[in-house]
Amino acid sequence: MELQRECVTLADSILFPFRKNQSLPSLPSGYVLKTYEAPTPEALNHLLFQCEELTHPPEKFSLALERSAFYLSIWEESTNDLAGFVRVTTDHGLNANLWNLVAKPGAQQAKLLAVLVNRALTILRRDMPGCSISVSAPAASIKSLQEQGFLLDPEGIRAMGLKLQN
Repeated sequence: MELQRECVTLADSILFPFRKNQSLPSLPSGYVLKTYEAPTPEALNHLLFQCEELTHPPEKFSLALERSAFYLSIWEESTNDLAGFVRVTTDHGLNANLWNLVAKPGAQQAKLLAVLVNRALTILRRDMPGCSISVSAPAASIKSLQEQGFLLDPEGIRAMGLKLQN
């Protein structure tokens, strides 16, 4: 079954919450945000499976993590389970892309997504001001993305992706 995904792009001119430097979304109690330690491909695939997203061969995930500009992961403190993730690729000039944006389904999902998106945008705006940012996201992420200034297919813009065969 092919999951329907939405393409969302960030419109700089309407990034009001971000530009006003509102307080960062807070991480719920019992979770830890890590920026320096990559999750294992197995942990990523387990989280993707929980979120009804496509999983990937471990060797491909390892390569994707190596080639990413950075990644953010959220872990449950009590179980040390991966609860949220996003990775970022960029050309280090004009464009950045958010990939594999997911958070474990449940009561904290929206908060975890908001933390991941806001932290990724904070890093990108600091390191690459003015760059274009896009994200391919599951429907569960749309609300958190819109709260951070993303627009769903602004002005009829449609992104296209090519699914490569294994």
